Amino acid sequence: MNLSDAYPARVTSLLQRVAADLPGRCGLGRGDALLVAVSGGVDSMVLLHILNTLAPEWGWQLTVAHFNHQLRGRNSDRDAALVRHTAAALNLPITVGQGDVNAFAKKSGLSLEMAARKLRHEFLARTARAGGMATIALAHHADDQVELFFLRLLRGAGGEGLAGMKWRSPSPMDPRITLVRPLLDLSKVELETYAQDVGVPFRTDATNASLAMPRNRVRHELLPLLRTKYQPGLNRTVLRAMKIARAEADLAGDLAAQWLKSKSPAFAKLPVAVQRRVIQSQLPKLGLPLDFELVEQLRETAGRPVNTGLNLFAVRDAAGRVKLVSPSPATVFNPEERVLQLTGRSGQAGFAGVKITWARKSAGPWPIPLSPTPGQEIYDAARVGDSVTLRHWRAGDRFQPLGMASPVKLQDLFTNAKIPRDRRRELLVATVHGEIFWVEGLRMAERFKLTGETKRGLFWRWQRG
Repeated sequence: MNLSDAYPARVTSLLQRVAADLPGRCGLGRGDALLVAVSGGVDSMVLLHILNTLAPEWGWQLTVAHFNHQLRGRNSDRDAALVRHTAAALNLPITVGQGDVNAFAKKSGLSLEMAARKLRHEFLARTARAGGMATIALAHHADDQVELFFLRLLRGAGGEGLAGMKWRSPSPMDPRITLVRPLLDLSKVELETYAQDVGVPFRTDATNASLAMPRNRVRHELLPLLRTKYQPGLNRTVLRAMKIARAEADLAGDLAAQWLKSKSPAFAKLPVAVQRRVIQSQLPKLGLPLDFELVEQLRETAGRPVNTGLNLFAVRDAAGRVKLVSPSPATVFNPEERVLQLTGRSGQAGFAGVKITWARKSAGPWPIPLSPTPGQEIYDAARVGDSVTLRHWRAGDRFQPLGMASPVKLQDLFTNAKIPRDRRRELLVATVHGEIFWVEGLRMAERFKLTGETKRGLFWRWQRG
């Protein structure tokens, strides 16, 4: 088929640009069987039209897949109807799946966006396996890359995250299946122009305008501000930065892979970036999250078990290899706790070798700030209330010390205070409705401090041994 005879010049140019990327960047070959993920929106409908237009020359066998997220009632059903009608008009086989994303998000504790992504990818991988297809084509484009860059930047991602999506990558649900993104070099405007020129039908998802989702806030608020006030050519500069990050991330990944094959014991001599990638590359295989703090704890100390959550422990050897280990008594967080009722004017209690004495007192204006007294803090009694829980430090605990604007990880405060690791698990904390107001040996909590409005003070004293 001669494309220049069938379509206007700019349509032909776009088709040729996509075709040029297919063998190298996407790894597609002649005669491949492709599953095309189609939502009914302009991006995926254009992808389907492009691949179907190029299919005769490449000998592809296309199958359409549509997943109904059941988030928009009748509008979701109309999306599915459009995709069905289009597949039938193109004489292409189609598989339609559906899932209750709302229910799944509540059950799994995921955001709606993440729940939808998980169910959708599970459906696509399942459909590809059933049809004997090893490749799934997705409609991500250049604007998606820019949005993803800022979403990950705001979450504190490293080079691999800021590098964005790859032209091809393994399915998150089945590494034997490859995801390809033939439109990554095209902008949203180019796709919309193509749809108008060729007459591609599509539906508009009204939820894309909702600011409830972080991605939509980035799309509709942050990016327009940056383009208007700071950088009109934002897409160009961000995509260039992502290419640089991708090259550097791939280099670190290649060096990490080579290191793991070498079995060299000198892990500590590696550049920090490569050390991190050595550890990161092993965590998914162990079923562990790619958590920065977990990576850093494993990277900084060899031979020490690190609690990854739910009493699952990992340890790194001198060669940089990570394995799961059974928890030892020294590494398990102490689950003991005691509820202390602060009734009456004063009282005392003992817990885990520490004697707690408390008293409530009314007085004239409190001296603000108070001079610190070893083994004693004075809190606003009304803020603390009548019932507190005494317990030991636990994984993930956060605390807002006096003078700090927001809570931070208690583990970081222990590190800054140079409290030995084995000592940290002995220290007590006191909480009110789950919020920590006292940590043995650290300064008092910001939110429970005395103020000019304090009516009664809670004198809190402790003595170990």
